[in-house]
Amino acid sequence: MARKTPNTKPQQGIEARRAAVQLLNAVTGKKRLLSEVSGPKGPLGKLDAADKARAQRLALDTLRNLDRADRILGPFLRRRPPEEVHNILRLAATEIFVEKAPAHGVGNALVAIAREIKATSHSAGMVNAVVRRLGELETEKWDKLPVPRLPKWLRKPLIADYGKATVEAIEHSHANGAPLDLSFKADAKLPEGERTPTGSLRIKDAGQVTALEGYQDGGWWVQDAAAALPVNILAPKKGEAILDLCAAPGGKTMQLASAGADVTAVDISESRMGRVRENLARTKLTAKTTVSDALEFKEGSFDAILLDAPCTATGTIRRHPDLPYAKDGSEFPALFELQEKMLDHALTLLKPGGRLVFCTCSLLFDEGEIQVEDALKRHPNLTVDKDALLVEGVEPEWVSKEGGLRIRPDFWSDIGGLDGFYIAVLRQKS
Repeated sequence: MARKTPNTKPQQGIEARRAAVQLLNAVTGKKRLLSEVSGPKGPLGKLDAADKARAQRLALDTLRNLDRADRILGPFLRRRPPEEVHNILRLAATEIFVEKAPAHGVGNALVAIAREIKATSHSAGMVNAVVRRLGELETEKWDKLPVPRLPKWLRKPLIADYGKATVEAIEHSHANGAPLDLSFKADAKLPEGERTPTGSLRIKDAGQVTALEGYQDGGWWVQDAAAALPVNILAPKKGEAILDLCAAPGGKTMQLASAGADVTAVDISESRMGRVRENLARTKLTAKTTVSDALEFKEGSFDAILLDAPCTATGTIRRHPDLPYAKDGSEFPALFELQEKMLDHALTLLKPGGRLVFCTCSLLFDEGEIQVEDALKRHPNLTVDKDALLVEGVEPEWVSKEGGLRIRPDFWSDIGGLDGFYIAVLRQKS
């Protein structure tokens, strides 16, 4: 069945498309994360709010469907084109088949963009011809393509950890993207949404976050349902001294503060700690904020510690599809070693009988199950508290054999999934 396309002006949105191409070039060509190039000095810097949102959406949708785009472009390309040209064509395929944009409008805008850039100007004619051929295809051609696969450097270790069937289920979740989840104070004014099994508020097609009901009142903050679980599991009590190591951007800090804990938030980055302070100010919550290397922080002794350790972030690909293309896995061993050192150091700041929640937004066993198994071998006085994991909405089968909680993006697939996470509760004997 042929596509029905809306009638739009050919050059409409050219600024957003131009910025989207630049974002794609930064990720696939320069191996930069979108978060690193989305500031005021980047491609989005001079765009108005609407074009900025559209450019981000186009870039994310293209990265999420990069494997499909390459497959559908393959028959029209004699050889792999230069990366800048390839990204223009990938954007064209995504707009035509995902956004259902008219091929003639997409082609006119992207040919104009190709002519502007020295590296792609000689390929403008080819871009025009390929986009025209894409416009002649039926949507079924795209729909029948396999779900986009992760790059081999990441897919291989995940298959080793989970098996092929589970990785394919995870890839399905990545392709579907992610709804918006909110954590909130007890008396918050909330926008319309549905509660997840663990109590977060989930909103589909949320649009501009700052325009949602209650944002200015500061009663809620954006936080994936999986990211909210470590604090739920920590179960902070009013007046407890709790350390939030690696605190930025502050979602867990706000959870702890809203529970009435005496919170100390630590992060190595001044700019990222600035975001924590901004979030605390908007939500009218209080925490002591300290800029410090977590390994050098030695102030105080705490009833409980939350260590959300720096990690590969491979559990967040459903929201950050740039990660598999901006990274190659070469930094992984250094991260594994850093996590081990941070865990050992955090234990020195814990009061006797205290509890430490170790977590990472990673899918790799090296950053979860194996870290805890090794920590138990290094610290004979350390135990794992499995019972603490079973808070509202947590399924018992999510608990792994060493006693941690393994969360995958393909869980809750019927309501939009959730980020991949690993969470363990460690207790020191008194």
